Amino acid sequence: MTKQPQKEQICSGDCAGCASSQAPPKPASHLPRKSHIDVQHVILVLSGKGGVGKSTVSVNLAYALSTHGYQVGLLDLDMHGPNIPKMLGIEDQKLTTMGTLIEPIRISGTMSAISIALLLPEKDTPVVWRGPMKLTAIQQFLDEVNWGQLDFLVVDLPPGTGDEALAIAQIAPNVRGAVVVTTPQDVATLDSRKAVRFVEMMEIPVLGIIENMSGMTCPHCGGEIDLFGRGGGKKAAEELKVPFLGSIPLDPEMRKAGDEGKPFLIRTGQRSATWESVDRIMEALVRVIKT
Repeated sequence: MTKQPQKEQICSGDCAGCASSQAPPKPASHLPRKSHIDVQHVILVLSGKGGVGKSTVSVNLAYALSTHGYQVGLLDLDMHGPNIPKMLGIEDQKLTTMGTLIEPIRISGTMSAISIALLLPEKDTPVVWRGPMKLTAIQQFLDEVNWGQLDFLVVDLPPGTGDEALAIAQIAPNVRGAVVVTTPQDVATLDSRKAVRFVEMMEIPVLGIIENMSGMTCPHCGGEIDLFGRGGGKKAAEELKVPFLGSIPLDPEMRKAGDEGKPFLIRTGQRSATWESVDRIMEALVRVIKT
C-alpha cells in the first residue's frame, strides 16, 4: 500500500492552541542536598582572579576569629591550587579517619583546617577533576569531617565563580556572607566586580571588599611606591554600593609569613604599618560578622 503524503497544515491563527507554539517543558531542577554540618556561620572568601591574596585573608580571618575564643574551621576549596596547608605549616601532615569521619588538622584548641592537599600522595600531584567529582569532595568535606560544633567555617575558594563557589553557596547552611579580595589595578577590580555580582545573585550578603597589595613602602628609602596602583578596590566598593573593609600594602613580610607557615597576625614582634592594616581589617570583619 502506497503511503499517502501528509497534507500541509494551514495556520488557523489560533496560536494559543497550536502545539508548535508551546514552549518545551523545563527540566526539573536538581540542586545538591543541603549539608548537615553543625556550624553557626559560614564565611566565603573569594576573588574574581588568582594571585590577589585571598588565601592570606582566609588564614588571617580564621586565626582572628579563633583568638576571640570562637571554634573555627578553615576549609580550603581550591582543588587545583590548594595553599592553606603551606600557609599554616601543616603541609607534611596527612588526614586520618576516626570511625567513619575524617579528622581535620588541629591548628589550635579553637581552630582546625582541611584541604585536598592533605590527601595527595605528593606535594606536586595535580588534581585533574571535572565538576561532579568536585561536588562530591565538597559534600564530603562538609558532612564527613569531624568538625565538631563550629561557630564559624571560613571557606577559601578558588578564583572565579565556577563549580566550587556555586556548590558551597548552594549546599552550605547558614552562609553569613562573603568577603571579596582584589588588588588595585583595573584588570583585578574588573573581575572582583563579577565576584560581587555572583554573591548578590546567590542572595548572600557581601561583607565587603578588601584591597590587597595596595601600594608599597620601599625598604631602602621609605618612599611610597604604587606598584599595582592604589584605590581601585575602594572605588569598586563605592560604585557597587558594598562595604569597603580596607587596604593592605604589599609587604615582603606578608610573603615570608605565608612561606613560613604562620598567619601574618602571629608576627606580633613586628607591628609594622602592614600588620596594623591587617589587624584593623580583621577586627572590623569580626565585628561585622558578629552583628
